[in-house]
Amino acid sequence: LSMSVHFSAKGMKGVANWFAVQFKEEQDHAQIFVDYVLARGGRVTLAPIAEVPCEWESPLAAFEATLVHEKKVTAMIEADKDFATANKLVWFVDEQVEEEQNAQDIIDSLKMVDDSKMGLYMIDKELAARVYTAPSIAGA
Repeated sequence: LSMSVHFSAKGMKGVANWFAVQFKEEQDHAQIFVDYVLARGGRVTLAPIAEVPCEWESPLAAFEATLVHEKKVTAMIEADKDFATANKLVWFVDEQVEEEQNAQDIIDSLKMVDDSKMGLYMIDKELAARVYTAPSIAGA
């Protein structure tokens, strides 16, 4: 959300849109986890998150930070001999692979255009076309 706000203020509505859609997807993923933990009789404790950055020098820097974060999330997903949870996490692992690839594809495109204003404009227009689609996970 912070990235979306930052790039919206910079007039990069497409980049802002991409991150706004990503934010909505991540909220859905969190809700799926909450619902699952509660359904399994667990307890959900919400804690404050660390302060997040609010500025990035370029879209490339933001997408590189996104890729680093997605890889961190992927590494954190593991189940400890809980086969029901392991089965549920397969969908999330597949989703993480997709999210990492999406970020990498955009990074590659941004590097291809380098500092070209026209190239950046075209990528921004492409990212503006992204629309939100609610996740479809069985039992969500």
